[in-house]
Amino acid sequence: MANSLVEETRRIVAQFDYTDDDVNKGVQEFLRQMNEGLRKDHTSISQIPTYVTGVPNGTEKGLYMAVDLGGTNFRVCSVHLNGDTTFDLTYSKVAIPKELMVAKTSKELFGFLAKQIESFLKTHHEEHFEAYVHRRRNSKVAEGYEDESIFRLGFTFSFPVQQFGINKGSLIRWTKGFDIPETVSKDVCALLQEEIDLLHLPVKVAALVNDTVGTLMARSYTSPGKTATLIGAIFGTGTNGAYVEKTTNIEKSVDGQYDNSTGEMVINTEWGSFDNQLNVLPNTPYDAQLDRESVNPGIQIFEKRVSGMFLGEIARLAVIDLYENPNLSLFKDADASSTDQKPTTRVREDSGLLKQWGLDSSLMSIAAADSSPDLSSLRRELESQLHIHSASVEDARAFKDISQAVARRAARLSAVALGGIVIQSGRLEQTKDEPVDIGADGSLVEYYPAFLDMIYEAFRSIEGIGAEGAERIRIGIAKDGSGVGAALIALVAAGMEQKGIVDELSTTTTVFSSEVFPDQPTQKSLVGAVPSLTGEPVTLT
Repeated sequence: MANSLVEETRRIVAQFDYTDDDVNKGVQEFLRQMNEGLRKDHTSISQIPTYVTGVPNGTEKGLYMAVDLGGTNFRVCSVHLNGDTTFDLTYSKVAIPKELMVAKTSKELFGFLAKQIESFLKTHHEEHFEAYVHRRRNSKVAEGYEDESIFRLGFTFSFPVQQFGINKGSLIRWTKGFDIPETVSKDVCALLQEEIDLLHLPVKVAALVNDTVGTLMARSYTSPGKTATLIGAIFGTGTNGAYVEKTTNIEKSVDGQYDNSTGEMVINTEWGSFDNQLNVLPNTPYDAQLDRESVNPGIQIFEKRVSGMFLGEIARLAVIDLYENPNLSLFKDADASSTDQKPTTRVREDSGLLKQWGLDSSLMSIAAADSSPDLSSLRRELESQLHIHSASVEDARAFKDISQAVARRAARLSAVALGGIVIQSGRLEQTKDEPVDIGADGSLVEYYPAFLDMIYEAFRSIEGIGAEGAERIRIGIAKDGSGVGAALIALVAAGMEQKGIVDELSTTTTVFSSEVFPDQPTQKSLVGAVPSLTGEPVTLT
């Protein structure tokens, strides 16, 4: 029976094999769908213009706020850019209540977010916040507030958005377990600003930021070079990428104002929906089952094969296939059924193995890291996390082989997206010795053993990159892209305002209740300096 388990494990592992030929077919299809997205809307790879037309060089200065709604947590932070590639960050984080992820109205979720911003200001910028409130309550005149300190905020909103300005964008669809239908097609910046205004906070939503764009900006700020960072990529709970594209390649209409002097614009690919048609992507029975039982069947097909949110479930479905086979011994005592012996190996009824989404991808990382002969660490975690008691070495080996096959395929698929963009950019041909820089963030690239190595292995097989090109591609971890990256884009927005490119930032108003501020007009312009840590204005560079 042990031999049967080995053979059946190999059969399942083989289904996840993603060959060099598959990688190259994937790259060609990715390039085709990329360019289709640059020509028109409503394509698999959305190729969303971000209105960000430059990347940092590490000398930028100032204090900004950033908030990040990217998954199950909401983070609020203030970022002080020191102008020397370093920054100081203060933040707080709170879990999003599950009921708000599927709320009936937008107001319920965005009102909660605004409350967290208020709490952060009171806790970490109390002196500035209280001084602001005091001035607003006690001033008898309307003049003199045009240069009042207002926190400029970058809003990292990591869901598909149709952007039509640097601080404007309507939600295309929810992902990652969120489902508030009323929000779809609404401007998410306006929704957040409305709730901020109801709380009378000194905060202006200055920029809408996708976390991949933030990752790109953060990497470029902290690791400047002769050639700017090309890609920001997320390989974590979800997956997505943003990159610098020539504006001459963007054939579809880009409404709204932006700085066209650079000849470039950052594009948010939304590559999670690459090849929803399944032209080239692999589709095992386990992938198909996961998609059918997901909240969004038929979409985000690439993400469902790459991101940490789904890898554990794919592995679980494959392992369950073996476990439910009565002829195999996986997580069962081989001789217990034919004797009166009480089985020592068993799966508890409440095991995550038996529940949808019950296997966290972190367990796959533990499996990959355990190289001991008896896989002792993995066996302990199978008991601790999945309530599988007394798993044998053979059991653990089958689990490890399947989870590693799922992860290796994910890494090679990741190389398809990254490699396609590198080829699209022409950077390998334009410079013969400069590295092509990629900023990456997320649990897979940071914590999954050898995930980056498996990406590079696939790079070497890609026509147009090869072994020599792979040596020049530099992937670096971009820490806190959603914080410092969002702050940097808020800085870009302030610079656009100073150039007169963005009218909205200087004309958008915040409503103050006459009940709270009886001597003030009901609307107030938000033109002003950025507050420093001491409450004094900071010079933007």
